[in-house]
Amino acid sequence: MSERFPTIKLDNYKPLRDLVFEAMREAILSGRLKPGERLMEVQLAEEMGVSRTPVREAIRKLELEGLVVMVPRKGAYVSGFTLKDAAEVFEIRSSLEGLAAALAAERITDDEIALLDEVLKEISEAVAKGDINELVKKDGEFHQILFSASRNDRLAQIINNLKEQIDRFRVQSFTNPTRLQSVLTEHKKILDAIKRGNAEDAEKLAKEHIYKVEYNVMDILRKQMDFEEEPL
Repeated sequence: MSERFPTIKLDNYKPLRDLVFEAMREAILSGRLKPGERLMEVQLAEEMGVSRTPVREAIRKLELEGLVVMVPRKGAYVSGFTLKDAAEVFEIRSSLEGLAAALAAERITDDEIALLDEVLKEISEAVAKGDINELVKKDGEFHQILFSASRNDRLAQIINNLKEQIDRFRVQSFTNPTRLQSVLTEHKKILDAIKRGNAEDAEKLAKEHIYKVEYNVMDILRKQMDFEEEPL
């Protein structure tokens, strides 16, 4: 098995094509498959120890999600993005996250508050261990609970449409070790405002959190990646 992909358990209850898709998607989101990298079916199949068919199916599905782009007469590539793309995603996300937090402060249930408390505990444990994969997962859960607590299905749907882009940048954000403890502190402040039922504070703190994530991610992208004027 390649170090770029997690071990695929063939005894898993899921179909092989789904396991290959999930492995490739996670590799793209984590940056192990980099923007602009060509996806060679034979090479990927060999790395994962599978046939070309599930790899081909995974590539097609990833294209539908916008994580892969097909270039005529050249093949499949991991989709690229520019700094402008990233800035636009964060611009939209800050407004949506702020609104979700404000609505959650007015509409959240006790059960959801308990869930958020538990997720923050798990985030704290992940920070202490330096477990980036777990931190990315729990950070996503925290925000997803807030979206649900907003009691606005259309808002949650709009945010979900940006999920792939948000997940990519979420992984980038946690590659900076100095941000780990800050993220926990920022989440705690947002939850505290929600518990107090202060929609204005919750919205402000949620937006500030996203602005800080954006600043961190943009700095990382500028240092680590070569951006073209247009993505693939």
